Amino acid sequence: MSIYLITGATSDVGCHLIDSLVGPEDTVIAQGCGDLKQLAPLCQKFPGQIHTYDVNLSDDAAVDVFIEHVRERFGAPTHFVHLPALRVVNTKFKNFNFERFEADFQVQVHSALRLCHAFLPAMAKAHFGRVVFMLTSYVVGVPPKNTAAYVTAKHALLGLAKSLCADYAPFGVTVNCVAPYMMETKFLSDTPDLVVQMSAEANPMKRNARVEDVVPAIRFLLSDEAGFISGVTLPITGGAAIL
Repeated sequence: MSIYLITGATSDVGCHLIDSLVGPEDTVIAQGCGDLKQLAPLCQKFPGQIHTYDVNLSDDAAVDVFIEHVRERFGAPTHFVHLPALRVVNTKFKNFNFERFEADFQVQVHSALRLCHAFLPAMAKAHFGRVVFMLTSYVVGVPPKNTAAYVTAKHALLGLAKSLCADYAPFGVTVNCVAPYMMETKFLSDTPDLVVQMSAEANPMKRNARVEDVVPAIRFLLSDEAGFISGVTLPITGGAAIL
């Protein structure tokens, strides 16, 4: 029996991941923020196995309450997947929006720190745990211009993953990341079609990433077969960004 804690579970990747992960005895703790209706079909498909929580990850107090609820009801998760989906804001650095950056950093990094601090010690005590963070191909190669806020937050998550890998590898806890190319999800709805098309044309495979490209990679890093893999960032880029 596995207990999956998934933040950003209402995203396209989150929903597809849950649908492909859940076994008959598994439990999913699914966090969203104002959009839990996205999970309704999965709750119907897996009755009693998916437990939804509406939590604003930019609010430390709300995250702490969420942590206590999880502890009291489920103990510690066996798997933690951090998928907070934020739209990329392309802004020249001279117009850097510090308020937006702080909010994004809270969602991406502070919440991951708090959740890992709460649950990784229990994973270590059990001598088993899997942690996966969603990054971006921008941390693998040279990022596009005007993405300083987004790329800074993602690099902070990368640093956290490497540090946690070093701390928890002796206890059977793996911490890894996936770094997808521009992914065709609902979050591209505000992105000009020309930008999406240019991204696809620039890729060696002449397309953008799809949810179906990313979910299997996450599933592998969560699996028993990936037990000797930790501290890795897996590029899912069609060859566009090579380490």
